[in-house]
Amino acid sequence: MRSKNPELMKEICKYAEQYYLQNGISPSTTKIAEEVGVSRGTVYKYLVAMNENGMIEYDGQDIQTDVTRKVNMESSQTAIVGSVPCGSPQYEEENIEEYISLPTAIFGKGDFYILRASGDSMIDVGIDDGDLVVIRKQNFADDGDIVVALVDNQNTLKTFFRDEQNRKIILHPENEQMDDIVVDNCYIQGIACHVIKAL
Repeated sequence: MRSKNPELMKEICKYAEQYYLQNGISPSTTKIAEEVGVSRGTVYKYLVAMNENGMIEYDGQDIQTDVTRKVNMESSQTAIVGSVPCGSPQYEEENIEEYISLPTAIFGKGDFYILRASGDSMIDVGIDDGDLVVIRKQNFADDGDIVVALVDNQNTLKTFFRDEQNRKIILHPENEQMDDIVVDNCYIQGIACHVIKAL
């Protein structure tokens, strides 16, 4: 077998990595051949040779490189379901705007939804008007958790505390110019765990 062109090897490797990063799968020999301007048979021979010299791992279908091995493509499809007030409670109908992928390497695994923050009652914890707040679905909370709370068919985003002595729930705005919301009970719709914002 004739020696392989090292520049063509690099070109094949680079294309395979870019394709994987965009699509989550390895390109076919046909796609590589179209990209680098050689026949499918030549691509296959190059892939085998590159596998033998340790440049890539190739099993006849999947191509792995140092770059693709580090990519975690696992994600969860998460709904953006409108806005949640960061002020006084407002009625909010669940309205799915779109679905987006949340990479599990950053957000972890779980059942999530995303709300758009509205208002300025949570600015002291870095949640500003228009921010996307990732909410983990659960119906319980610990003191200090930032929750989506449903109170009298209205929801709001606040820090949750129990006043055991007076048997009340305190929904605390993280803005010193605003007063606590004190209720007998509320329904926890989820816990805020991440904020996605533009800088």
